[in-house]
Amino acid sequence: MRLIAHRGNIHGPKSDRENSIACIEKAINEGYDVEIDLRVENNICYLGHDNPQYVVTMEWLRKYKDVLWIHCKNHEALEKLSGCPVEFNYFWHETDSYTITSKGIGWVYPGKQPYTNSVMVMPENLGWDIKTLKEYYCFGICSDYVGELF
Repeated sequence: MRLIAHRGNIHGPKSDRENSIACIEKAINEGYDVEIDLRVENNICYLGHDNPQYVVTMEWLRKYKDVLWIHCKNHEALEKLSGCPVEFNYFWHETDSYTITSKGIGWVYPGKQPYTNSVMVMPENLGWDIKTLKEYYCFGICSDYVGELF
């Protein structure tokens, strides 16, 4: 099962650090995959959930492409990654119950039923006991608390 640090968070949300390169690299160095929020404006890539906050290069994205789950936050980000020869793992969704990443993995909106080849997102927001999730079979879990799972 893949454990995916939501915006780089491992032991709870840290809104002042999430989506920063330092936070993401820390999670990667501790062995986690990371869900990031990518925006592209005027052909410049940024990390940030609600706004472009941190400039990031395509080289940096390529370096970590095997462990990044890239949430395209605007049309330009989706356009840039879909035209890229490197096989990034990216997706777009807003309030869709389910979406499929570019690598064919289901991404399940918080509160919706996960399935075998899917990622359960933010189960802690449902009141689920995060420590019992290891019993649940799915492809992965994306959470602010991945460091508490096992």
